[in-house]
Amino acid sequence: MTGFREHLREQRWDDHRYYHQSIINQALHFFSACTFLLSYVLLWNYPWLAALLAWGFAMTSRQAGHFFFEPKGYDHVNEATHEHKEEIKVGYNLFRKVILMGLWAISPVVLYLNPTFFGLFSEPFTSARMFFENLGMIWLGLGIGAMLFRMAQLFIIRDVETGIVWVTKIITDPFTDFKLYMKAPGECAKAAVAWRPSRG
Repeated sequence: MTGFREHLREQRWDDHRYYHQSIINQALHFFSACTFLLSYVLLWNYPWLAALLAWGFAMTSRQAGHFFFEPKGYDHVNEATHEHKEEIKVGYNLFRKVILMGLWAISPVVLYLNPTFFGLFSEPFTSARMFFENLGMIWLGLGIGAMLFRMAQLFIIRDVETGIVWVTKIITDPFTDFKLYMKAPGECAKAAVAWRPSRG
C-alpha cells in the first residue's frame, strides 16, 4: 500500500509541475474541480445531468487551460522540452485529448442524425429533454470508456499498478485540484487588476 500511495503522489506531482504552471490554467482547473464535485453528487440520481455538467463545463474548461494557456515551449522550470513531456505523459497527452474531445464534440451530431444512436436507445428521442438525457448517457459512457481504455493500455505498456494508480488519480483529481488551486482565481483577479492600464 505504501508503494501505491507513493506512486499516486508521484503521478500527481508530475501532472502539477509539468502541466499546471499557468495561473489561468490553475483557475480553470479550480472551476473544473467544483463542477466535477457537483457532478459526483448528481451522479447517483441524475447520471445524464452529471455527465452533461462534467463534459460540458468541467472538461471544456479543464482542457481549454491546457490547450490555450499552458506554455508549449521549453520548460525551464523542469528542464524538459514539450515533446519530452508529451512522450512521458502517463494519461492523455494533448494528441490523445484531441481525439477524445473530437469524439465528445461529434457525438451530439451523430445522436441528432441517428436518434437511437445505432440502436443503443430503444426509442428515438422525441423532445429536447430526452435528447439531452440520451446525450448525457452517451457522454457518461465515453468518459468511463476513455478511462478503462487508457488503463488497459497502461497495463500493457507499463504495468497493472500504473494503470490502477492513474485511474485513482483521475477519479480523485477534483478533490486534489480543489485544494491545490483554490487560490488561483483570486491570483488571476489580482493580476488582471495590476495589468489594467491606468486611466489618465
